[in-house]
Amino acid sequence: MEATKKTHEAGMDPKEELTQVVCLESDLQDGQMMEVEVGHHSVLLIHCEGKYSAIGNQCTHYGAPLSKGIISGNRVRCPWHGACFNVHTGDLEEFPGMDCLPCHKVKIENSKVYVSVQKKTLKQEKRLKSMGAAIPGVNHIVLLLGGGAASLICAETLRQENFGGKIIMVTRDDLLPYDKTRLSKVMNVENDSILLRRMEFFHQYDIEMWLKKEALSVDTDKKTVSFDDGSVQNYDQLLISTGCRAKGLNVPGMKLENVMMLETPEDARKIHAACLGCNVVLVGTSFVGMEVASYFIDKASSVTVIGSSELPYQNTLGPEIGKFTMMMLSEKDVKFYMNDNVTEVKGVNGKVKEVVLKSGKVIPADVFIVGIGIIPNSEFLLGSKIRMDSKNFVTVDKYMQTNVPGVFCGGDVVKFPLAMAQDRLVNIGHWQMAQAHGRIVALNMLDKTTELNSVPFYWTVLLGKTIRYTGYGEGYTEIVMKGTFEDMKFLALYIKNDEVKAAAGLNYDPAVSAVAERLVAGKVITKKEAQSDDLSWLQLS
Repeated sequence: MEATKKTHEAGMDPKEELTQVVCLESDLQDGQMMEVEVGHHSVLLIHCEGKYSAIGNQCTHYGAPLSKGIISGNRVRCPWHGACFNVHTGDLEEFPGMDCLPCHKVKIENSKVYVSVQKKTLKQEKRLKSMGAAIPGVNHIVLLLGGGAASLICAETLRQENFGGKIIMVTRDDLLPYDKTRLSKVMNVENDSILLRRMEFFHQYDIEMWLKKEALSVDTDKKTVSFDDGSVQNYDQLLISTGCRAKGLNVPGMKLENVMMLETPEDARKIHAACLGCNVVLVGTSFVGMEVASYFIDKASSVTVIGSSELPYQNTLGPEIGKFTMMMLSEKDVKFYMNDNVTEVKGVNGKVKEVVLKSGKVIPADVFIVGIGIIPNSEFLLGSKIRMDSKNFVTVDKYMQTNVPGVFCGGDVVKFPLAMAQDRLVNIGHWQMAQAHGRIVALNMLDKTTELNSVPFYWTVLLGKTIRYTGYGEGYTEIVMKGTFEDMKFLALYIKNDEVKAAAGLNYDPAVSAVAERLVAGKVITKKEAQSDDLSWLQLS
C-alpha cells in the first residue's frame, strides 16, 4: 500500500492527512461496498450512483461493522439495530443511532482508489451533526415534556435545523436523557455509562434541562403548562412525550418489601442487588420480563417466570419463537408457569416469602418482579382539549400533531398512524420509533412538512443472543421459516394477505435489515419470494 503525508502550507493550520491506495477501481461495482483500512482505521468504501465515497465503518449506535449491513440506494443500514447513514455524507438518516459518521476524501488516479483520512479524525468513530444555538431576540418557546428519546431527538433536530428560539426540556427524572434499552440487559448499570448526552452538550446548544419536575396540567387556550412545584410555563409549541410507567398487580401483598418494578436505573440497581443469590419470581413474559429472567440466570439462586398466555411473546414474535425462547431459558433451569396468574403475594416480617398462583401452586420467593404492561403518563391531560383514546394514549396525525394545532406528541404515550400498516393507529413502545417521532415533530414544528415513514425495528437479548425484529406483524396468518431453531440460526417471515409484514431473526444478519429496507421503500415481499430457496434479495454475505 502506498502512504503519503500531506500538510498545508506554512502559516495555515496543519491538517495532517494519511492517504492510502485501498483498492483498484475494478474491485468495486456500482451498488457495492467494502471495508478498507487506512492507517489501521476501518473505513467503509462505497461505489454508489457512479461515485466513490468513504465513511466510518462502525455504526455510531453500538459499533457494528456497517460493511456487513445493507446498501440500498444512497444509504447503508446497520446489520444489528437498523440505524441508517447516507453513504455520501455520513449523516444519520434512521435511528437508533444518534450521531453521524466521519466522511473521508476519495480520489481515483490511474485506476487506483485513494482514501484520505485526517489524522485528527483517525480515532473518531462519531461525528456530531452541525447544530446552532439560541439567537438573542428570538422569543419563540418550544416546551418538551418528558426526558426520553423523543424529546431529546426533537431538541437536537430543532438545533440542527437552526431553530434559534428557546428550548426547554422537562422531566420528572433526576437524570439527563439516558439509554433506557440497557436497563433490562445490564441491570447493575451506572448512571454515567448510559447518559446519551452530557450536561455540557445541553449548555453548548442552549437546551434548558429541568430535572425532577412534573407537569400537572396543560391549558391549550392560554398555551401554558402548570408544574408540581407551583410554577407555570408558557409555550408557543409543545411536545408531549411523557412515556409510560409499569402497570402494578392488583393483588394482596403488593406493598411488601422486595416487590419490585423496573422503570429507572435506580430500580435496575436495586433489583440487581436484591436478587443476588435469592429466589426470584417474575410475572410477565414480555421483552423486559424475559430479559430480566435471562439476566439473573447465573446470579440468582432460582428464577421462576409466570405468564398468563401459553407461551412468551405469543402476540408479538409468535408461538414458534416463544417456544424456542422458553426452551432456551428452561435449559438454564428457569421454571415457567404459563396459563396462570398471581392471586396473592405472601410475606413474613414485611418481606416477600411466597407467590400464590390461581392454579393453587405456591412458589418460594425472596424477590417478586412485576412486568405485566404499561400505563401512559397522560393523566395531566385529562380535562384539556387534547384528544386521547379509551386507554388514555394521545392520538396524533401522520405529522405527529394532536387535534390541537401546535401541540405534538411522541414516544410510548402516543398512538400514531403507521405508514406501512395503511396508517392504522398503533402504539409501539420502542426506542427507535420514539426517536423517529422526535425528528418528525421538530421538522413539522418548523413548518418543514414531513410525514412519519419509519418502519419499526427493535431487538431483545437473551443469554447473550440477540433476536432482531422489524415491521408490524400484528394479525399475521402464517410464518415462513428459514434456518432452524436447533442451529440457533433462523429467520421468521410473518405473512398476511400473501405479503411479508415483519421479520424476526437470530444469527441471520443482515436479513432483518434487508427486510426493513424493502418495507420502508414500499417494495412488496411476496409470500412466494419468502418461500423461495433463492435468498439473494436478503444480501446475505
